[in-house]
Amino acid sequence: MFKTYFFKYTVVFLTLLCSSSHVFSQEYDLLLKGGTVIDPKNKIESKTLDIAIKNDTIVAVKRNINANSAKKTVDLKGYYVSPGIIDLHTHNFYGTKENHYLSDGFLALPPDGFTFRNGVTTVVDAGSPGWKNFETYKNNVIDHSETRVLSFLNIVGEGMRGGVWEQDLQDMNAKMTGLTIQQHPELVGIKVAHYSGAEWTPIQRAVEAGEIAGVPVMIDFGGHHPPLSLTRLFMEELRPGDIFTHMYANLSSVRMTILDPSTGKLYDYATKGREKGIIFDVGHGGGSFAFAQAVPAIDEDFFPDTISTDLHAESMNGGMKDMLNVMSKFLNLNMSLEQVINASTWKPAQVIHREELGNLSEGSVADIAILSVLDGDFGFIDSSGKKMMGDKKLQCEMTLRAGKIVYDLNGLASPEWDNNL
Repeated sequence: MFKTYFFKYTVVFLTLLCSSSHVFSQEYDLLLKGGTVIDPKNKIESKTLDIAIKNDTIVAVKRNINANSAKKTVDLKGYYVSPGIIDLHTHNFYGTKENHYLSDGFLALPPDGFTFRNGVTTVVDAGSPGWKNFETYKNNVIDHSETRVLSFLNIVGEGMRGGVWEQDLQDMNAKMTGLTIQQHPELVGIKVAHYSGAEWTPIQRAVEAGEIAGVPVMIDFGGHHPPLSLTRLFMEELRPGDIFTHMYANLSSVRMTILDPSTGKLYDYATKGREKGIIFDVGHGGGSFAFAQAVPAIDEDFFPDTISTDLHAESMNGGMKDMLNVMSKFLNLNMSLEQVINASTWKPAQVIHREELGNLSEGSVADIAILSVLDGDFGFIDSSGKKMMGDKKLQCEMTLRAGKIVYDLNGLASPEWDNNL
């Protein structure tokens, strides 16, 4: 009797084992199959490849990975697969304090509500906090966001509080700014913004802090009466690798432009600044992107190094809208899709010295954007309310953050609904 039962259950066990053998051979958690991959770091330009993910890491990028080797396979034929997008200029220090503008104030935005639906997996806050309130920012925003949140630290100790607080030269402390950055890996640079005096002191102190911490400086130039010299800014004050944001702004009464209004041609300080190694960033924002600047500049091949939003509550409801809308503008301004992806992924990763991001290398964290390019008639608005028509628009279909599907517009990764369940 015992031998009979033993033989019977042994057969059953072996049968189940054989029928389930594919489960034990599934070496991947997720397989993204058949997408058109764009990965500027690895010089992959629109190639059909599969991407295999284990836990939070990309473990294989190649053709024809067996679908049975993954617990879950997503068919991405017809879609573009990009590294997770990095928005180099956002404002995410949201809070409820009066008279605090973008530094623990009402106009900044919580990251997760505005990132994943755009394929954005990393935001870089452009100086909302200063060294005095960075701990609050870290505790309230960075530590509670699924989006990776990095930040430039404002040279003003109070951060981007607005008004008179950003005019206080006594609150611009290079040493404390630099030391704070050294203590926090989330801090990747220093920001100068909104100072309206004739002094160069804010920029000089920011560069001093940048030397202490070994990080770049981002400059939001504007509000000066009279406007300060961009020639001096690019050629004397900034270092190679420092960032000039709002590059296509048209604020001629308070800031020099990159175009000569009398000729419509680039000033030589713009081209010389680029030759020196200054990084030119879009930083669209609510008032800092004009087709009147961008179109003639791009006609001279003066494309942005990095594409970014300057995301806050006012810009998102104006001409900027979101990261993919800004990227789509440049797609319709004769940048190739590969160039647009590069300026939104690998290049910003290089600019902030975080080269582990913005790529699809094997061993990298699985931050991935799945995009489609829509064809049609689309209107795009600049900061002055002027419209440009275009025939292409980017749409995010799915976003992965650290190997987890965090956004899926049309259910690419979801099984069909079954009436019997």
